[in-house]
Amino acid sequence: MASSGSWKPLLLAALESNAHLKNSTYFQLATMASNGRPSNRTVVFRGFQEGTDKIQINTDTRTNKIEEIRHCPFGEICWYFADSWEQFRIGGRIEIIDGSSTDPAKLMQREKSWFASSLKSRFQYLGPAPRLPVVGKEPRKVNHLDQSAGPVDTFCLLVFDPDQVDYVNLKSNERLLFTFRPTGDGCQSWMSEKINP
Repeated sequence: MASSGSWKPLLLAALESNAHLKNSTYFQLATMASNGRPSNRTVVFRGFQEGTDKIQINTDTRTNKIEEIRHCPFGEICWYFADSWEQFRIGGRIEIIDGSSTDPAKLMQREKSWFASSLKSRFQYLGPAPRLPVVGKEPRKVNHLDQSAGPVDTFCLLVFDPDQVDYVNLKSNERLLFTFRPTGDGCQSWMSEKINP
């Protein structure tokens, strides 16, 4: 029997109860490569887009995941919290917000995410392109970063818009499936259903 309810309070509670673990803000993001094979990596949770269930992720425009998302905009997150024994598998659509966006609100979101990142994190976007061979033995050149300037061209904000969440609590042996479904009034809302673990 399905009932209305959201998964977000469960995730926020898991983040809070596992906050003492540095890795609690890391999760795996899987996408589909153009050759049909799955592609998975660990990324950092950068918060929810204000007033929504959408998850924010920072990345470099030069990474493979950008090409993969352009090829197929759907992905899945797998997030495990070791202390509370909770797993969230979150499926949804991923939007890319880079410097070429023509929407001023989206560009503002990107800029806000840039300035919310640490200086060390921002410096990563000035380095050589990811996954290319290292050239020469010279030490890496230190790039200059104007701390007050907005995002560099290689900085990109991914916005993950969930439509299904599979939640498992291994301590209580409970499993819930949340789906974003149309309601009778023409709107959509989250529906939850208890399922076997």
